[in-house]
Amino acid sequence: VTFFPAVLTRPAGGSATFFCNISMENDSGSEYSLNWYKETNHSQAQKIAEISRNNPQTKTEKYLLTNYTPAFKIEILNLHQNDSGSYYCGLIAFFEPDKVMESNRSYLVVTAAPEKTNATDEPEMEEGNPPDHVKAVLLGILLLAGAVVLLIFGYLTITYRRGDVQKPPSEKAPAKKEKPPEVSVSTVDYGVLEFQWDQRTQVPPETRPVDQTEYATIVFLDGKPVTPERGKKHQD
Repeated sequence: VTFFPAVLTRPAGGSATFFCNISMENDSGSEYSLNWYKETNHSQAQKIAEISRNNPQTKTEKYLLTNYTPAFKIEILNLHQNDSGSYYCGLIAFFEPDKVMESNRSYLVVTAAPEKTNATDEPEMEEGNPPDHVKAVLLGILLLAGAVVLLIFGYLTITYRRGDVQKPPSEKAPAKKEKPPEVSVSTVDYGVLEFQWDQRTQVPPETRPVDQTEYATIVFLDGKPVTPERGKKHQD
């Protein structure tokens, strides 16, 4: 009677399958039964299931037994960590009273169930200690934002400098208002100057000079004088 595999490791919640293979020299249709045993910490073995030669399959809440003569399969369902231990099978031959043939021992190791991850649930993060991928994303965002700010600043600087170069000098700085030079304007006026003859000196008609008109140009700096002719023109 052989039992295999020798060692089996399965997670909690799954199942474990062992095979028990029997070999009889003279199989003349004798009745026999196959028992499965569990041994924990080298303690006394405990019978967990059995199946007879003529029974094709037996199922309980914890075990599923299938007859593939001369091989028999036992499947341990819904594993828990306390299912870990040594397992073996024993052949009970009824044609030879009280004859029991035990197989070798196989060991089952049940590990903790893997943590279920829900795609819709957000991973829990410890306060003040974000995961590495979150740090990498934040660093990438900061670098991208800094590059955008530098590009905008450079663009504004270049645009401002080009606009300053293209502006004519008159637009760069307001021109100083220069006072027009003071120009002295001379007013030319024409008037008649009457010269009175000296009545005291009597000049004979023969020697009296011919009447003549004298012209003179008089420049007034402070204002225009009002001559008799100008006053008369203003009244007209």
